[in-house]
Amino acid sequence: MAAVYPYINFNGNAEEAFSFYKSVFGGEFAMVMRFSDVPAEYKMPESEASRIMHIALPLSRGTLLMGSDVPESMGEVVIGTNFYVSISTDSKEEADKLFNGLSSGGKVQMPMENSFWGAYFGMLTDPFGVQWMLSYDANIPGQ
Repeated sequence: MAAVYPYINFNGNAEEAFSFYKSVFGGEFAMVMRFSDVPAEYKMPESEASRIMHIALPLSRGTLLMGSDVPESMGEVVIGTNFYVSISTDSKEEADKLFNGLSSGGKVQMPMENSFWGAYFGMLTDPFGVQWMLSYDANIPGQ
């Protein structure tokens, strides 16, 4: 089966955002590449050399959160309301821990609570404008 990995683009603060995500989820980066690491024929402007070309943080169950800074030549990234990163946890406690960490400095859209469909669920926007859904559903096997 194919794997799906959320990939988030940033306007020069990918490293800050992923350091924040690492503080919430734990673990170590699977990969960190900077624009200074690209071969000479693809050389980026010196002003962008220290920016993140690609970064990956394993979350759980074979899931990676990935991202990068977008080069200025490609235009500015507009963080929109057209996507959420949705995470299903193994317990209510884990859902609360991740929700509280990600919402720190951000905005809670829906606090963690028991939903009418039976899941423990919440929604938020983190300090970097990325929208997240956290849920725990004891009725789904493996959760």
